[in-house]
Amino acid sequence: MSHLALIFISNPLTPLEHAARHVLNWLHFSVGLPWAWSIVALTVMVRILLVPLTVRQIHSMQNLQRFAPQMKEIQKKYKADKQKQNQELMKFYRENNINPAASCLPMLAQLPVFLGLYYSLKHFSRENPKLHPGSLSFLHFIPSIAAHTTTHWGGFVLLVVYVCSQLASSYYMSASVDKMQRTLLMVMPVVFVFFIAKFPAGLVLYWVTTNLWTVGQGLITRRLIPKPQAPEKRTSRTLPQDEGDGGGNGAKPEPSGRPPTQPARNQPPRKVRRKKKAGRR
Repeated sequence: MSHLALIFISNPLTPLEHAARHVLNWLHFSVGLPWAWSIVALTVMVRILLVPLTVRQIHSMQNLQRFAPQMKEIQKKYKADKQKQNQELMKFYRENNINPAASCLPMLAQLPVFLGLYYSLKHFSRENPKLHPGSLSFLHFIPSIAAHTTTHWGGFVLLVVYVCSQLASSYYMSASVDKMQRTLLMVMPVVFVFFIAKFPAGLVLYWVTTNLWTVGQGLITRRLIPKPQAPEKRTSRTLPQDEGDGGGNGAKPEPSGRPPTQPARNQPPRKVRRKKKAGRR
């Protein structure tokens, strides 16, 4: 059995750690970036590689937003039969080329990077500093990106930035979801901050950079990609286009029969009686 196989059996996440460590070493030693900015550069590289998945995510969210009224009608129609409801929804997804799971692909693709970076920073704090020469500080207010975020006052500032960036990211990510899901996405960053506070500061820096990228991406896509228009709802009072608008030229349709302004043909002229003058017999 090879050495790599033994490493994988002992810890399946070790290859992810080695891959993240090699990229960080290249950015630090070859490119010359500090360790903290190497994490920022790694984040940007990952998000650039995920652009195709992000484009699919945007199109999927637009389709969900566009066909939301039809999907609600299906859910309402088969409200009593959940199995039939799921079958009809899956059929509707196939017919309209909708992939609900596409919105989760970028997040799932970042999970290996997240785990590899987590274990790399965890070993950073245990290893001899001679193995990774260079300062582990970030902007002079975080002493070490390998230590827990709350070990210094700068970590609390980073957590505040994380919450704000996550709220802004959730705002752009939840444009096509209903009100309840949007509320849940806006509350999650505040709840998770107590869990994330135990992570290394470098990992929080990774998520802050990811959130800022998502916000910038949302601003760009809102300018470049037009918002899909929901299909027009037709009612019993809605006239067809060829009858309601007179052929599309804005003129009102002529009423049935002859127009009142035109006299009917073959009708004898109307006789006008003249008044007799006073005194004439």
